[in-house]
Amino acid sequence: MLQKILLSDVKDLIGKEIGVSDWITVTQETIDLFASATGDFQFIHTDPVRAAMEAPFGGTIAHGFLSLSLLTAMNYNCLPKIREMSMAINYGFDKIRFMAPVKSGARVRGRFTMVHARFCAANMLMITYDARVEIDGERKPALSAIWQTIIQIDAKLMSEQGHSVPD
Repeated sequence: MLQKILLSDVKDLIGKEIGVSDWITVTQETIDLFASATGDFQFIHTDPVRAAMEAPFGGTIAHGFLSLSLLTAMNYNCLPKIREMSMAINYGFDKIRFMAPVKSGARVRGRFTMVHARFCAANMLMITYDARVEIDGERKPALSAIWQTIIQIDAKLMSEQGHSVPD
């Protein structure tokens, strides 16, 4: 069961690693489904025979954006949930670097450090993470990203607990 934290505890997590997800296996089927969803059918992703002969990776690799999109599942798997949260939305990325290919069949996991947390509106908390997608058995991560999410705080729940939402 994931840890639940109080909003007042968030400030104590800044600068700390707050989660490492379970491993996720990136199968060829997952890569093919992503190709179908995005229209990116480049052979290095979708043609194992050609990729083995012509690409330097020894077979197919996941799309970089597939590896990036797995951060959502990794987030849900390991990051503590704020009790007063009513919803969370993706705000975007300040920096993304694709550092190593994820080969078909590889296992990846996310590692998250909270960099910053601030209120951007009365009941909207913006949290910035340093997020990395690691590849099992590889020295270099698949990617590194500065990721921002916005957490909507339930003002009614806060007031019932005797707290006010900061401005």
